[in-house]
Amino acid sequence: MLQRPRRNRKSEVIRQMVQETHVSAANLIFPLFIVEGENQKTEVASMPGIFRYSIDNLLREIESCMKLGLNSFDLFPNIDEALKDKYATEGHRDESLYLRAIRAVKKEFPESCVITDVAMDPYSSDGHDGLVQNGEVLNDETLEILGKMALAHARSGADIIAPSDMMDGRVGYIRKVLDDAGFTGVSIMSYTAKYASAFYGPFRDALNSAPKFGDKKSYQMNPANQREALIEAALDEAEGADFLMVKPGLPYLDVIKLLKDNTELPIAAYNVSGEYAMIKAAVKNGWLNEQRSVTEVLTSFRRAGASAILTYHAKEVLLNKWL
Repeated sequence: MLQRPRRNRKSEVIRQMVQETHVSAANLIFPLFIVEGENQKTEVASMPGIFRYSIDNLLREIESCMKLGLNSFDLFPNIDEALKDKYATEGHRDESLYLRAIRAVKKEFPESCVITDVAMDPYSSDGHDGLVQNGEVLNDETLEILGKMALAHARSGADIIAPSDMMDGRVGYIRKVLDDAGFTGVSIMSYTAKYASAFYGPFRDALNSAPKFGDKKSYQMNPANQREALIEAALDEAEGADFLMVKPGLPYLDVIKLLKDNTELPIAAYNVSGEYAMIKAAVKNGWLNEQRSVTEVLTSFRRAGASAILTYHAKEVLLNKWL
């Protein structure tokens, strides 16, 4: 045999020399949950090791992350039910929890990258990502609300706006709102292929943002569809997106690869709450080696073509030097 591939696997030095895919802190984005109050830090029951932070503790957590080289953060608010209404007005109220948190992080850590979530569901009394009338989630009427949110985020210091609602045309609408207001430098990371997935449960627990009726299948994508993601990607790119995101991550590695092969824009993968919770449960039961499992998952996203990975494992892999 002239060709023996095992020769390039025979030692750790050689294996590292020919390694094709690498994950570093620069690829990681850490999602963080925010709550009202002071000195608050409460663990999400379905996500061991993940907490909801009041703004003061959020700043402490971000400081500890940045010391590890983790500099990108996606913020998500847990909003009191009393503040929610049909039009999600809390989502763009100037002194809301979310906008205060964005301003606090950018003031304290101007060198950080703050990514913000644009969708109605954390603030909506209906729990949907769009405006609901007569049991229907309206598309075009939602865009104005999303535009108000995006502009409020930009004014508060957001580096990247991430619309997660899956309304048609929202990337173009938000881009125009930002540009008209002078925020041409604020990026858009579009949730391009966001699937109607069973893997979001722990996240909705963390934010108490589950829909009050029905489901999200009329706007989130059918898990059975792959090539439909190309339609969404082409629209988002034409409308001015800077990143294209696939969510969830693990069940949709094929979609990440498909988008990577069909666009020059960077691809983001969201390693979602259910994926995180599965590994934590298996590790707790002694069924998986945590370090090997987590690093294998993160490597799979990079191998499929993701430049950025939103993952709840971000801090622990750096803290434990798993990469």
